[in-house]
Amino acid sequence: MNAEDTGAGLRCLVTGATGYIGGRLVPELLAEGHRVRCLARSPGKLRDHPWAGETDVVRGDVLDGAAVAEAMRGIDVAYYLVHALGTGAGFEETDRRAARIFGEQARAAGVRRIVYLGGLTPKGVPERELSPHLRSRAEVGRILLASGVPTTVLRAAVVIGSGSASFEMLRYLTERLPVMVTPSWVRTRIQPVAVRDVLRALVGSARMPSEVNRAFDIGGPDVLTYREMMTGYAAVAELPRRIILPVPVLTPGLSSHWVGLVTPVPAAIARPLAESLRHEVVCHEHDIARYVPDPPGHPLGFDAAVRLALQRVRDAQVTTRWSSASFPGAPSDPLPTDPDWAGGSLYTDVRELPVDASRPDLWRVIEGIGGDNGWYSFPLAWAVRGRLDRLVGGVGLRRGRRDAARLRVGDSLDFWRVEEIEPGRLLRLRAEMRLPGLAWLEMCAETDDDGRTRYRQRALFHPHGLLGHAYWWSVSPFHALVFGGMARNIARTAARTPAATARRPTPTG
Repeated sequence: MNAEDTGAGLRCLVTGATGYIGGRLVPELLAEGHRVRCLARSPGKLRDHPWAGETDVVRGDVLDGAAVAEAMRGIDVAYYLVHALGTGAGFEETDRRAARIFGEQARAAGVRRIVYLGGLTPKGVPERELSPHLRSRAEVGRILLASGVPTTVLRAAVVIGSGSASFEMLRYLTERLPVMVTPSWVRTRIQPVAVRDVLRALVGSARMPSEVNRAFDIGGPDVLTYREMMTGYAAVAELPRRIILPVPVLTPGLSSHWVGLVTPVPAAIARPLAESLRHEVVCHEHDIARYVPDPPGHPLGFDAAVRLALQRVRDAQVTTRWSSASFPGAPSDPLPTDPDWAGGSLYTDVRELPVDASRPDLWRVIEGIGGDNGWYSFPLAWAVRGRLDRLVGGVGLRRGRRDAARLRVGDSLDFWRVEEIEPGRLLRLRAEMRLPGLAWLEMCAETDDDGRTRYRQRALFHPHGLLGHAYWWSVSPFHALVFGGMARNIARTAARTPAATARRPTPTG
């Protein structure tokens, strides 16, 4: 008798645990009493999650058959939550290969069920007319259903939840543009679904009977046009009435750049989202309820889902964001740590100065950098750099922070990503802006031999080709203003904290 028969916890493999849905699914599975293993290319990104100590992590990529085979060993249910969205012109072939490897290794390992979250496709529309994104998601579902392992394919349209790309796109378009000229797809009917209902379906699918091998549409109770979603969001957020003027001339490409300029979602992500809205995406069945019954009050309606998401944002309780996964095409090489590194030129800019504050006071300033707090030097230069990055397809500064006070490895931070964090001492950021090379920024809170607090800052750049060298030397004249100013202002801000001020002796006489 196996765990599925007795109701005992299942052994679950989660791919995509560093992403938006995967990072939320893992704690839900653990709460249900399941044991969880994560397959991750960069296990370090999972280190600081609250649930990290309760899981087993295997390093590997879904394109590596040996790594997938190792991860599948002893698994009952395998969750496939990865896709190659935005990785380049060949992403459909990458998705195809990864799905085949996953299905083959699941069958070889005796996995009892695969669960895949795909996209809702319009009924009656030939597949060749679908966006490449939706077409690939549909093909991955078919590959897994044909793998020989009983498979559940969940097909969702727009997912509404704090931090989701769809929600952030809706939120920023509505909040920032009281009057907007919009693409014609704002008239398309959509059936959005709350992220908590997506997670409920994913968790519940683990115990489906072995004879079930099919796709299920999942959605909320409301069918709305995107225009109605924007006006509905404005009402829930208590914003003035929005004026929306659809025009037929904005192509998917122009739409994605329009979204990229107004919202934190870059064009590489916005384009597949916009293309997916060209056709009506409405559920044609709710058969999932036979196997995962709807509890009272579920599925959540659109207004309730938006209200919950906004509350999470306002309470700074966003556990994962669309940017939790690395931005497509962003650099991922770790900082070279060998002092005699032979990988080529490595330019550095080092700043170090004493701080009239304790190390904990200095660390709070370091960890709070970015987002609404800014970068402590020449705001116009940072703003211009962010805008230039978005113009060339980068992420710019609009990603902000997941949490206003705390960072963890893997967090996106404006156009940086947290590569390493040693609480109280070191924060290392890896650049994800478009650059002719790789760049890092390190900030350290240290204590010197006399017990005084010191701030140490190091910017590093590994140029790619002649253009990379030219880039470094062209911007180096501004380093004193940007990096020097940053170091001085961080030190001053730490010294002005209430705790630091309270420790200073009161002048006499």
